[in-house]
Parts: sequence; structure tokens; C-alpha cells
Amino acid sequence: MPPVALVGASNDSTKYGNIIFRDLKSKGYTIYPVNPKATSVEGVAAIHSLAELKEKTDVELLIFVIPPKMTLESLQIAKDLGYKKVWLQPGAADAAVAEFLDTHNLQYIIGACVMVESNNLVAT
Repeated sequence: MPPVALVGASNDSTKYGNIIFRDLKSKGYTIYPVNPKATSVEGVAAIHSLAELKEKTDVELLIFVIPPKMTLESLQIAKDLGYKKVWLQPGAADAAVAEFLDTHNLQYIIGACVMVESNNLVAT
């Protein structure tokens, strides 16, 4: 399984940024937590920006679990850094985000839960 990055990873066990992080990690994924304010998430050193992620890893898929306004800003940065594949968890996208994705030639999934879909990948 290729490594992935979770944009919006959190140490708050009630937030999806933590629930998803723990779920994917338990399924054997190498997952990089992207959070500008955290030093680590669940014991894994946090990456503070997409630019830092690009410098330190070879991640191809960015999973977003942040509000749509922040997603839109982050997608522009991701595009500028050369990222091509993004997954937007339910709640991370709105019409403006969808329009951005459609007009900037990114491969994307919107609204499907990565925890559910990764169950299908692990089972095969």
C-alpha cells in the first residue's frame, strides 16, 4: 500500500482527523499527519505544511478532512506543488472545491469515506 497523507490529522479522538488516522494506521497504511499546530499525532511526527510533506515524502494521495474553505486554499497549494490525487472526506468539499477540482485536472474522490473504501482494499 502506498503511503498517504491526512490533511487535518488531529490528536482529538472525537474528530475525524484522528479517527481516520487511527483507522488507516491500523490497516497497515503508512500515513503522514499534516497539521500545522501539532508536533505529533498518535505518536507520529506531524508534517506542518504541504511543502514540507513534498520535501520529506513521496506521498501521492492527499486525504482532506478539513472545512471546505481550508480545503480550497490547500488544493491550490497542492496543485502548485505538483500533487495530482486527492480524496475529500464528507464535509471537506463544497461547490467551489468541486469547481476547482474540475478546472485544474486533478484526480479526485469527493464524499466517499476513506475508512469504508479502504476496508474494500484491505479485503481484496
